[in-house]
Amino acid sequence: MVTESEKVTRQTRIDPRLASAGWEVAKFHPSMAGAIPSQKAVEEWPTEAGPADYALCDEHAVRGVVEAKKLTVGAQGILPQAERYARAIKVDQVWRGEFHVPFLYSTNGEETWFHDVRRPQNRSRRVATFHTPSALRELLERDSEAEFAKLRTIPLNPELRPYQVEANTAIEQTVAEGKRKMLVTMATGTGKTLMTVNEIYRLMKSGVARRVLFLVDRRALAAQTVRAFTSFEAEPGLKFHKLYPVYSQRFQQTDFDKDEKFDPNVMPNSLLTNPKLGDAFVYVSTIQRMSINLFGRDAGIHFGEGDSGDEDAKKLDIPIHAFDLIVADECHRGYSAKELSVWRDTLDWFDAIKVGLTATPAAHTMAYFENLVYRYDYERAVREGYLVDYDVVRVRSDVRMNGVFLHQGEQVDQVDPDSGARQLDLLEDERAYDASKVEREITAPDSNRKVLAELKKYAEAHEAETGRFPKILIFAANDLPHVSHADQLVELAKDVFGRGESFVGKITGRVDRPLQKIREFRNRPNPKIVVTVDLLTTGVDIPDLEFLVFLRPVKSRILFEQMLGRGTRRSPDLTPAKTNFTVFDCFDGTLLEYFRATTGMTIEPPEGDSKTIAQIVEDIWQNRDRDYNTKRLVKRLQRIDKNMSGEARDLFARFIPDGDVASFAEDLPAKLRGDFAGTMKILRDADFLKLCVEYPRARTHFVVASGVTDTVESEVLIKAGIGKEYKPDDYLQLFVRFVEQHEREIEAVQILLGRPNDWSADALRELRDALSQAPEHFTEDNLQRAFNATHHKALVDIISMVKRAAIDEAPLLTAEERVNAAVAKVTADHQLTDEQAKWLEYIRQHLVQNLSIEREDFEVIPILFDRGGWGRANRVFDGQLDDLIKELNKELVAA
Repeated sequence: MVTESEKVTRQTRIDPRLASAGWEVAKFHPSMAGAIPSQKAVEEWPTEAGPADYALCDEHAVRGVVEAKKLTVGAQGILPQAERYARAIKVDQVWRGEFHVPFLYSTNGEETWFHDVRRPQNRSRRVATFHTPSALRELLERDSEAEFAKLRTIPLNPELRPYQVEANTAIEQTVAEGKRKMLVTMATGTGKTLMTVNEIYRLMKSGVARRVLFLVDRRALAAQTVRAFTSFEAEPGLKFHKLYPVYSQRFQQTDFDKDEKFDPNVMPNSLLTNPKLGDAFVYVSTIQRMSINLFGRDAGIHFGEGDSGDEDAKKLDIPIHAFDLIVADECHRGYSAKELSVWRDTLDWFDAIKVGLTATPAAHTMAYFENLVYRYDYERAVREGYLVDYDVVRVRSDVRMNGVFLHQGEQVDQVDPDSGARQLDLLEDERAYDASKVEREITAPDSNRKVLAELKKYAEAHEAETGRFPKILIFAANDLPHVSHADQLVELAKDVFGRGESFVGKITGRVDRPLQKIREFRNRPNPKIVVTVDLLTTGVDIPDLEFLVFLRPVKSRILFEQMLGRGTRRSPDLTPAKTNFTVFDCFDGTLLEYFRATTGMTIEPPEGDSKTIAQIVEDIWQNRDRDYNTKRLVKRLQRIDKNMSGEARDLFARFIPDGDVASFAEDLPAKLRGDFAGTMKILRDADFLKLCVEYPRARTHFVVASGVTDTVESEVLIKAGIGKEYKPDDYLQLFVRFVEQHEREIEAVQILLGRPNDWSADALRELRDALSQAPEHFTEDNLQRAFNATHHKALVDIISMVKRAAIDEAPLLTAEERVNAAVAKVTADHQLTDEQAKWLEYIRQHLVQNLSIEREDFEVIPILFDRGGWGRANRVFDGQLDDLIKELNKELVAA
């Protein structure tokens, strides 16, 4: 435990922090009371309640009071002492009645708390360090009451959807309440970015925010966000960037479409290091780059694929008031512990309002942003028609479910993952690989080929039905050099689909110009099939996607929902319209089954190790949680033993007997109890710690089992409502049971089964409503897919469905077959005139679409009304039209 005195804390910790923020530390002199200095932190400034530890003086006024304590005293708890001094200090100005200075601080040298006491709504908050003199001047010059009043007068954007307006309102109410952290969750594809750009405009227009940092964690998202700002019409005839500059990091030419005229403005470093009151701009940056700017390249973070371009980034001296609003987009990530720490440190550095955006909130996200102010989930978006729902195809592969068993004498290729060298190996004994090792330690190309062959069947059926081949995104297990699952899938897909080289592509961090390839996938006819790993899991907008294929095992609910989100958007360009997308679960439906049980807010621990071995050793040496850290170190050493090579054993022999790391780990607790100093001498040795990180790993070969034959089958699952899928047979059995149990309650079913003369449009509406509102969601679309899968009959009409549920022998007809049969029956004994035949064709076309007809249809349906409506048709049929449509309705049900 550190036992330094308050004097030492002030000299070694607090004074340097004040100095770095632009405050010169000076001793109090009586002359200062009459001639208050500028930009000085004056020690022991007298007050009626005793001397304040520091008075922050600027422009000949006392701007703030700092209460300082030694390191072991919590900073938050001593803020009331600063309040006492602020009441008792002798200065002319009075802020908020009782306080004579506006800004209060408390600190122990490591933790600093701040309170702006001018507004009752303002709450105390933790800040990374002290504000600069210019920052406090800016706070004094701003009139927050006037800013919020102006915000309330800005008219709503008529282009926004209702829920986007709700989100804007929720953010503004939260900011007005004095809260500085908030989270907004909106389903992927519902326009989070548009909502946010509009909100940023409103906050900047009112003056509530002026310097805005928009943080993303992919360069692709940064480029996409810049496009969103520059295409947003903030005011009539004015795009956002014509009102306020939109800066960004440096992009490559290929990050934007060739026909885009906007030339991104690279952020000048001076706006970061020397913010001024008059500045008003938006800076779109990756968090990777901002972390380098704040903490240096060694402390910077990297995650995801395909994110380069920060070679010019360097550490800058950025004050905490550089931004007054920060938007953290896609803030759900399952970062490693180190990355999560840097992510938080980056946001925490700035004294700003912080708004988190995500479609999939995680527990750590909620914990950081504290206030979930608005939520618009996928289920509601589907229900309100802004997103499309998904169908499910369950693909069962023996290899993916049971793993691979290799027999003695079988020939396999062994690939060196480091060099790609291959050699043929004849197995001298049998070997078994469980399913978790498929595509990690072994691959069976026949399995991948057969999965793609199943996919081809559904894609060609979709093409036959809609006239277009679906855009397909395949999630591969990896894209590692020499053993890439993604590369194998690309080559196999070219062969299986047989539509040329450009028909299939790969978009991962290893390809040249990945952002350009994303744009090509979005905007061009080819490629139709793209294989990725995680570059396209988040934020990339490709509305035309219709098939998502999961050939990658996923354990994170957040990642899984983000991957699903690639397909949820509606597409304005597809004809016929995209009404749904299809998910291919290549793990026999287990992915969907697993994630169906998860909650909307998940607790997913950070990936990777939170502390290095050196840090754990130091904790043991300092006697911090010794037992716990000893257990951690034992596990780390055991992990090293499992992965190290023989060469590593020789290197470790310099420190431990025979280099036996496993035995050393097992005996470590006893060694620390028996010889703490001697054991710690080994553990703290710099060369030993370096070896624990850089030890030579055992080389393993990746196995290509070309002789393994897989069995792959698939079936469509009927998605009934949100989160429930059924086999087609099971779904139809539930439907039969529903009809049996509710026949007496639903009059339309009674009409179908025994009173055909009463069939009408009202009966059809009642039937559709009753079926779709059932818990199993018996929509026509769901039932048609179930009948097609079970009875191999496409587009079965709703009348056939209900009658077959009640009567096993009832025929299954399409709407056209049913209408044609009814028309033939009604006109069998009649000789029609040419005019009557024409009108009967119009009526037939209407019936195929609607399965009923009534007098009112002739006055509202274009195909009937445009040709003269009821009056004209009735004359053509010699005044017998009413009888004709009654007979047609009857025969529709009787067929």
